[in-house]
Amino acid sequence: MNLADIIRPENIIPELKATDRWEAIDELIDHLVQTGDIDEADRDAVVAAVRKRENTMSTGIGFGIGIPHASSNVLKRVVGAFGRSKKGIEFEAIDGQPVTLVVLLLVPQGEFQPHLHTLARIAKLLHRREMRKALEDAPDAHAIHAIIESASSEPAGP
Repeated sequence: MNLADIIRPENIIPELKATDRWEAIDELIDHLVQTGDIDEADRDAVVAAVRKRENTMSTGIGFGIGIPHASSNVLKRVVGAFGRSKKGIEFEAIDGQPVTLVVLLLVPQGEFQPHLHTLARIAKLLHRREMRKALEDAPDAHAIHAIIESASSEPAGP
């Protein structure tokens, strides 16, 4: 499964309103509720799962990247969202820098292991300076998705 299959254009927020990681996570999850990817009745369970994971250690991995993720028994399929903040979000990242690109990855309970490679691929793609720059400069959600789609079709490499 590649990132472009998980994050569709309607699941991209080109300008997050959030100023910290908790607001960003809530904003992305609320967006997934609005698009119908998460049932409204399941919102609180999904938020709790992501917060529990995030409280163990921030998923701000440096270079302006945050990849909050979790598994939950209320999810029936893998769901993802992408958010961008031109101002930057306080994410308690490992490098202490604000996060500008946030990828939320949610998987059904018991299926996280098979999706670890997807998570690793997301991190690897976003660590590339030219990829981050392209995503930061993209004018809208469709342009962001096109960049993700193009990068997702590249060979995974070693």
